[in-house]
Amino acid sequence: MTYHILNGNSLADIFGEANITGEIVVIREALIEGNLAGNTLAEFWQNRADSLGVSLEQYESGSVSEFNKIIHAPDSSIFNLWFGYDLFCQANVWFILSLINDLKTKKEVYMVYPTFLAEADIWLEFGRANADDLRLSLSNKVRFEEQDFQLAHKLWQAYKNQDLDTLAKLAESKSACFPYLKEVCKAHIERFATDAQASRPERVLAGILEDGETDFYAVFRKFNAQEGIYGFGDSQLKPIYDKLLAV
Repeated sequence: MTYHILNGNSLADIFGEANITGEIVVIREALIEGNLAGNTLAEFWQNRADSLGVSLEQYESGSVSEFNKIIHAPDSSIFNLWFGYDLFCQANVWFILSLINDLKTKKEVYMVYPTFLAEADIWLEFGRANADDLRLSLSNKVRFEEQDFQLAHKLWQAYKNQDLDTLAKLAESKSACFPYLKEVCKAHIERFATDAQASRPERVLAGILEDGETDFYAVFRKFNAQEGIYGFGDSQLKPIYDKLLAV
C-alpha cells in the first residue's frame, strides 16, 4: 500500500488533478503551537484537543482518524510525505515520522518537497502547485535511511520538550531529508524571548507596525514575505499582533 501524507486540505483539493495513485492521508494539525505533552498517544491526543478548544471526539474525527491510517498501515507500506520546508511543516513531519518509525513492519518512507519552487519562493510550500508541479515533486522524492529516522526522532523529542540546546546541536546535522534544518531550527529557537530581546517574530512584527501598517491582513502578508520560514497562519500571528497593539 502506498500512502500520500498531505499537509492540509488545500493540498488534498489539488492532489486529485495529478492522477497520482495511492491512499491519501490529510494532516489537519499545527504542531507549531499548543500543548505537545503526553507520555502516551492517548494523553497527547487529549492535550491537542484541549489546545484547540475542541472535544476529544471532534479532534479524533478530524485529526486522529487520519493519523490512524498511518498507525494501522500494513506491512511493506510506502509513505510519501508531502510537506514544505518551513517550520510549520517540519514540526508536523517530525511527529509523523515518530509514528512511522514506531511501526513494527517493513516500510519505505520518502519526503516529497515542492521542488518546482524557485529559491526565492522556497517557503511557499505547495500553495501554487498544479498537477505538473506535483508530479515533478514526486519524481524528486528523497528516501529516508536509518540515520534520517534517528535524526527525526531526536528532533521531535527536542522540539516536543522545548529542549532548545539539543535542538541547536541537532541543527548542525546533515541530511538530504531536511535540507533547511539549520535555518528552521534557528527560527524556532528565536521564537522565544531572552532577557536581552523580544522573540524574532515579535521584533519583525513590531518593525512592520512601526512603519505605519496596522491592518492585520496587510501586516500578515508583509510578515510572511519577510519570515516565510515560519509558515505562520492567522492563528499563529494574530496573538502577537494583538499583544503589540495593546501596548
